[in-house]
Amino acid sequence: MTARASLDAPPLGAAARTVWGKTDRLGTSPVGWLPLWRHLADTADVAGQLWDHWLGRAARHRVADELPGGEADARTLLVWLAGIHDIGKATPAFACQAYNLAERMRDHGLGYQRDLISADRRYAPHATAGHVLVADWLHEQDWADPHPYAVVVGGHHGVPPTDMGLRELRMRPHLLGGDTWRSVQHELLTWMAHRSGAGYRLADWSGVALSQPVQAMLTGLVTVADWIASNEEYFPYLIIGNDADRLRAGWELVDLPVPWRPAAAPTSVDKLFAARFALPVGAAPRPVQRTVADLAEAMPTPGMMIVEAAMGDGKTEAALAAVEILARRTGAAGCYLALPTRATSDAMFGRMLSWLRRLPDTQVGWGDRDVRLVHGKAALNPDYDDLRTTLLPSGIGEDTRGADIGVHRWLAGARRTMLSSFVVGTIDQLLLAALRSEHLVLRHLGLAGKVVVIDEAHAYDVYMGRFLDRALEWLGAYGVPVVVLSATLPAQRRAELMKAYDDGRLGPPPTLTWRDPGKPRIDPYAPLRTDLRYPLVTVSNEQRGATATSCGDSGRSSDVTLRRLPDDLPALVDLLRDRLADGGCALVVRNTGARVQETAAALRAALGSDTPVSVAHSRFMAVDRAAKDRWLRDTFGPPGSGDRPHRHIVVASQVAEQSLDIDFDLLVTDLAPVDLVLQRVGRLHRHPRADRPARHATPTCWITGADWSVEPPQPVNGSRRVYQPATLLRSAAVLLPYLDGKPLRLPDDIATITQTAYGDTPVGPESWQPAMIDAEARQRDEIATKESKADSFRLAGVAEPGVPLIGWLSGGVGHADERRAHGHVRDTETLDVLLLVRTPQGLILPPWIDGGGVPVPTSSLPRRPLPRMIARCSLPMPRAMTAADVVDDVVADLEQRNDLRAWQDSPWLAGELVLDINPDGTASVAGFDLHYDPVEGLRAVCATRAPRHDRA
Repeated sequence: MTARASLDAPPLGAAARTVWGKTDRLGTSPVGWLPLWRHLADTADVAGQLWDHWLGRAARHRVADELPGGEADARTLLVWLAGIHDIGKATPAFACQAYNLAERMRDHGLGYQRDLISADRRYAPHATAGHVLVADWLHEQDWADPHPYAVVVGGHHGVPPTDMGLRELRMRPHLLGGDTWRSVQHELLTWMAHRSGAGYRLADWSGVALSQPVQAMLTGLVTVADWIASNEEYFPYLIIGNDADRLRAGWELVDLPVPWRPAAAPTSVDKLFAARFALPVGAAPRPVQRTVADLAEAMPTPGMMIVEAAMGDGKTEAALAAVEILARRTGAAGCYLALPTRATSDAMFGRMLSWLRRLPDTQVGWGDRDVRLVHGKAALNPDYDDLRTTLLPSGIGEDTRGADIGVHRWLAGARRTMLSSFVVGTIDQLLLAALRSEHLVLRHLGLAGKVVVIDEAHAYDVYMGRFLDRALEWLGAYGVPVVVLSATLPAQRRAELMKAYDDGRLGPPPTLTWRDPGKPRIDPYAPLRTDLRYPLVTVSNEQRGATATSCGDSGRSSDVTLRRLPDDLPALVDLLRDRLADGGCALVVRNTGARVQETAAALRAALGSDTPVSVAHSRFMAVDRAAKDRWLRDTFGPPGSGDRPHRHIVVASQVAEQSLDIDFDLLVTDLAPVDLVLQRVGRLHRHPRADRPARHATPTCWITGADWSVEPPQPVNGSRRVYQPATLLRSAAVLLPYLDGKPLRLPDDIATITQTAYGDTPVGPESWQPAMIDAEARQRDEIATKESKADSFRLAGVAEPGVPLIGWLSGGVGHADERRAHGHVRDTETLDVLLLVRTPQGLILPPWIDGGGVPVPTSSLPRRPLPRMIARCSLPMPRAMTAADVVDDVVADLEQRNDLRAWQDSPWLAGELVLDINPDGTASVAGFDLHYDPVEGLRAVCATRAPRHDRA
């Protein structure tokens, strides 16, 4: 509130001061209620603090750029909208909920017909009522279209009103009240217009067509201000003291961190990387890292950068350097790093923390860096769990090398995922920005002031890609810089990603009509679809299209030999027995969990104890999976990371494709999409190693998982269920010359192989073509089905300025919980359970884990620290048990096995299902025979039908 505004604000009359806004939920207030005017003033004042002290420069500019008075107008508009957000409570439909307080209002002329109002009040939720009241009041101020502003009030509870909802309310004017009510409503609106200073600006704003991104940002800010002002710890139900003292006390309690403001970068790329990353002595930035840093300084902003470089070329460090540079140029106050899986997110979180601790801020001593790890099991990450106990605010930025790091207690609350400054999480969190779901504005608000990094961009299927494209469109509209990373991105996908971002940044291109005869159709992204250079860094142009820059590779080139291997376990045994006779470490990658376990069992039986065999897949408890990943990194990581065995075989699923820095002497892999084959090859001779056995001096990969004796080769059934057969056939076709003796040159051949495999031109021998044409036709049909399914819940594209967010989330997933929401952005159903062991005395923690064997009560809430220990026993169920035709039976069976009602008050355990196994590791669930072993993981066999192979 400005001095001018507060001095000019007219006093409120007695009737307006009796309107109630909140009742005491905690029972701690001697008054028992809070007047509406007090809550509106609190929310307006908090909104001003959010603008001044929490919102980053980029987000402020995005709003300010649309208003004639710039930042001053933007702040005033926000404070005013926050100060009228609950005006819909000044209606009979709301007041009738508290009889005694409503009677006080009746004594001041605010009466109503109780029975009539009670019968219809469902048509007047107070946010919708507020939208109507604000729109009508602005119409009286000669506004032609007030709805882009009124919808901020209408949407502050998470879902903007619909046209039907507004019509239904207007058909029942008694819900809004008669003349006396209208007089009080106008009095409150006029009072706040003067108090906020908006009264002097309304005429100038009336002609401003607010864009949808700005409407969403304002709605998100009003929501945050409302939540803070509604917290009785911060703003108690006592009307004592003045406004400034009340605000100061509340704001000091919530104590949100100040936005990050990057300090001036070192004077060269070499100095930048030396200062931010723990480089080996004498190391210098690689060519792709130099190119990324240079282009980040020069590219248009807002803009998108796509970095394509080989595995191990330092793309992550390049992206973090770009984040710092782009944040300094644009005013972004943080970043979001999106990864494909929980495992990759956990690995990235540690790397981000290391970078943050070296990251300076221009405001030394002003506060801490607030961080967030976001996925379903984030609290089980030890680094994150340690930071959660820090509970910012607690420390002060120490020096120019960086600030203390922690998890802010308020920002760590529900629905506030993206509001922290530095966030790492699964790609789902970004895809959810394109899902029509409640409180979407908070997710958009959090993203709007950040730099977004999307890693492993090749890893997302067609269904997820639809949500990713729409999320990129909205990021472009918010002016969010985006950095995309991939080792194997198809050129067509490169162009699609850039176009999606440009559609938001610049608006959709005009469509040609019959009035444009002979006008050529120009595709500004055509060059991106044919550029086969590698490594390659592509950045946005000022207008549509992009500029691609080639850069030198890291000099770590290698020639890999590819060989066919029959899909026959005896053939695999013979190969490994021979190749490992003098020692060596082999990686065997299978496309399904069932094949992993079957292969490992066969190898152990045939090779004996002289050749140890381990497995790695996703069907392990969280605590066992974490231990497995640590063992893999320590045992097969870079030289010096641990004691590498003389001879060992690891049989793994797709978990070996990414996130793990592991290095093997020999590779055997199932046929997979070619980009994933290349990712797997990236685990072969990943690091220079002086002690590599002589027989493995040449990196060699055997490709199996297909019948190579027929034309075209026939992938095994499990692979065809996991991947599109057409994609597998095109992968085999482009690899054919290499399987016939041509060396695979890395990284030189990556782009050519990837672009050919994902291109439109026929590949492979003539004899393959009929089968490939048929497979590709079926694939097109399946893609169309997936796209249609995704679009049924996908957010609409960004409309032209002035179109209100009315109906923005109609037909969405509504109040879906986190698990259901995630299920809508991935085309697979997932189900996690908590694995416990049943004994005659009851349930216990698995005895093989740290602290195991402890009894687990179900009739009462387990005491700390037991709930967290139980949560560490989370286990993903196999795909065969989450298929649409069986998952309901599986859930029903698990629900009836244990009565867990006593657990529902625990944030660790609420809503979880328990799989209780016998001491020998066995269980039977919905017709599936299960066996869990901490070394082998979960095995599931359907007892009533042929087993389904599932992807790990």
